[in-house]
Amino acid sequence: MPDLTYAIGDIHGCADLLERLLARIEQHRAGRDRCLVFLGDYVDRGPDSARVIAILRGLQQGEPEAVICLMGNHEEMMLASYRDGLGATAWHENGGVTTLASFGIEDPEDLPHDVLAWLSGLPTVHEDDRRYYVHAGFRPGQPGIDPDIETRLWIREPFLSADYDFGKHVVHGHTPQKSGRPDIRRHRTNLDTAAVRGGALSAGVFTRDAQRAVAFLQVAASD
Repeated sequence: MPDLTYAIGDIHGCADLLERLLARIEQHRAGRDRCLVFLGDYVDRGPDSARVIAILRGLQQGEPEAVICLMGNHEEMMLASYRDGLGATAWHENGGVTTLASFGIEDPEDLPHDVLAWLSGLPTVHEDDRRYYVHAGFRPGQPGIDPDIETRLWIREPFLSADYDFGKHVVHGHTPQKSGRPDIRRHRTNLDTAAVRGGALSAGVFTRDAQRAVAFLQVAASD
């Protein structure tokens, strides 16, 4: 494991916030070894999904072993809209129109193939010695990684209300916190702090020695 792991919550097209948070992370790491784990939902609702994807792909190409980008449910909707048209209306109504506009197109069939290929290859879970990282969560009842991919991308209840120990601390996003602050529980931490809704974009700072975050870095449009 690296000295530090920074897990970043839902970005939703907020490229400016992403660039500012990455600068904060770089300052905070102060040259120490680090891993970046992005928890999904890079696209939709915010103004520049295309730039968010470009930033993440550039980071990953430069440091493939140190940059993990997980899939979120919005990436799944985007892929489904291109692949077979199923759910296209739902995707449009959930921010897909702004994503298409950021690419300068109106039809999902015109999405760049290299972007689609990158999205298609994103994993839905990551783990290290102390934590599981996932977009939405797992079904309570059995320790370890939930084998159901749709659950990893979409679940809210009963994951959010169950005080369940999966064997490692679960770091996730997907459910926006209106408070603009991470939701820190005994067995899980939610880093979706509603960046696209006027909240903040958050990174949890994790170390080798503790399951839970030792600090949080945040940037907001109002800063």
